[in-house]
Amino acid sequence: MTAKVVMVQGTASSVGKSILVTALCRILRQDGHRVAPFKAQNMALNSYVSADGGELGRSQAVQAEAAGAEMTVHMNPVLLKPEADARCQVVLLGRPFKTLSAGEYYDFKDQLWPVVLDSLARLREEYDVVVIEGAGSPAEVNLKGNDIVNMRVARAAGAPVLLVADIDRGGVFASLVGTMELLEPVERLLVKAFVINKFRGDVELLKPGLDFLRERTGVPVAGVIPYIHHLGIADEDSVSLEGREWRAQRAGKIIVALVDLPHIANFDDFDPLRAEPEVELRLVKQASELQGADLIILPGSKTTVGDLQYLRSSGLADSITAASKRGVPILGICGGYQMLGLRLADPMGLESAQGEVRGLGLLPVETTFAPEKSTQRVRGRVLPSPGLLSLAAGEEVEGYEIHMGQSLVGGQAVLSLSERNGGSETTVDGAVSADGLVVGTYVHGFFDRHGLRRRLLAWLAERKGETLGAGEPAFDRQQAYDRLAEVVRGSLDMRLIYQLVGLEARR
Repeated sequence: MTAKVVMVQGTASSVGKSILVTALCRILRQDGHRVAPFKAQNMALNSYVSADGGELGRSQAVQAEAAGAEMTVHMNPVLLKPEADARCQVVLLGRPFKTLSAGEYYDFKDQLWPVVLDSLARLREEYDVVVIEGAGSPAEVNLKGNDIVNMRVARAAGAPVLLVADIDRGGVFASLVGTMELLEPVERLLVKAFVINKFRGDVELLKPGLDFLRERTGVPVAGVIPYIHHLGIADEDSVSLEGREWRAQRAGKIIVALVDLPHIANFDDFDPLRAEPEVELRLVKQASELQGADLIILPGSKTTVGDLQYLRSSGLADSITAASKRGVPILGICGGYQMLGLRLADPMGLESAQGEVRGLGLLPVETTFAPEKSTQRVRGRVLPSPGLLSLAAGEEVEGYEIHMGQSLVGGQAVLSLSERNGGSETTVDGAVSADGLVVGTYVHGFFDRHGLRRRLLAWLAERKGETLGAGEPAFDRQQAYDRLAEVVRGSLDMRLIYQLVGLEARR
């Protein structure tokens, strides 16, 4: 059986394509269909690990989770991870393939088209419906010649297209009409409905504009989705960090300073902290913003050496080491963990021309970069240690590793791991300083487990004479998917959507 298809494209990046695909995956699953997401090419520093250790975009992993489908690299056959100097690592079918400049990749793209078609065909054989996501805008006239992710995919799959625009940015009518004007006639025929996203206000006041769109383009508006606050669902890329919700300074008993690195990766690690009502999570770009922090976090990075140099040039490195001397706890995850060590060796020049750079010197760790990337799903428990994790000993951890370097640890480990990629394996991860105030780990998803997170926060609160309340229930993305589906189902003409997909509506 060949699955039905529907495609979500947008008038620009960050208009809500990924979230709408997530919602449709959840809705179709709720209605009893076997559904899978697909995005031919994704450019993002947020990624995840499939069951067999392959790497795919975080947004496709989220969509698969919402769909109740086992994530696979065929849901995102081409993943681009930007690096310094306008280059990107090309991850092909879950494995690092090449590092190319923008021009080199543009010339190379057509060779990837058969891979895209094969991955989509595999999904269509396994599922009832495939919800396809585009990238950026289909009307980028300078890029259309080598398109492998937008209208070329829609035409190859025979997919009806929902075109999404973000009204919160302004200019929504010009965006939709302008996009249609720049499409080829055969491409316009594929656009079957518009979706207006992130609306604040009274929909009745918008109706004259919706009528205008129908009259001007002949395309109906399938619905107007309201702005949804505090979604609790991982974002695709760091554009979301500039949003007003991230920048809002909510007062809290515990102040956590998250350093905003230029190449920050997998920042959704900190969504569970952001959801804690008694935590003030600050996104820090300047040394002065570290003042008053109860915990400083160095997140993951796609370009560890470059971001370490940024910490030094910005004064953040000196401020972090000074804070550590004052007894402020420091936590590093993945690239942030590597930065906390004594040195980072790069004998093959994988990250920079420097063969070796000095770390921040806060952990007894030495990292050497190598071509092989470690991509693992892991499960384990927190080992006993003083300081930051002293109340969390024995708590479960479940997450994933994505890193190029291997670290040699001269002191105590943080985690005892019992499982890697579904297989039993006894090993350890991370490092902790002798006083327990500096902690580093390779495991993304470190804060996802309720028990570990709350015990870490309880230690921070007790240290400053505060008492935490009962706290939020366990951070639950399944509830977030259901909430998203409810809002989108109530905002879209689902009969029209089902009609476009070629299925009979079940609700």
